[in-house]
Amino acid sequence: MKYHSVITRVGSDALHFLKEDVPFIILFDETVPAELAEIAVLHQSQKLLAPIGPGDTILLGEKVYDVTAVGDSVNQTMEELGHCTLCFKASDVPDRPGCIMLGGDEAPEADDFQDGVILEIH
Repeated sequence: MKYHSVITRVGSDALHFLKEDVPFIILFDETVPAELAEIAVLHQSQKLLAPIGPGDTILLGEKVYDVTAVGDSVNQTMEELGHCTLCFKASDVPDRPGCIMLGGDEAPEADDFQDGVILEIH
């Protein structure tokens, strides 16, 4: 396991991004400034045990997603801020430097991002 955390809070505007053409979620640990907390899914700050890369798997509650690409800044921002953007589009090129591109059989839903949901990266 490379990372294990638990969702602790969902900002009031965080789930609106699931309705975009390319659904995405912004993750931050609990140290995020208040102005960013409203657009983010917050989780417990944990140590990144190994770099995240293509071929990894993300478990979000009961759903499984394959990591298809990782932006250049993801590992640094995950280590420092617990921050990245989960983009639910299987692509071998990240949309932005802070994106983890994800493919999977099930589309993400608002109920997947609730307090207490486990987030793991393998």
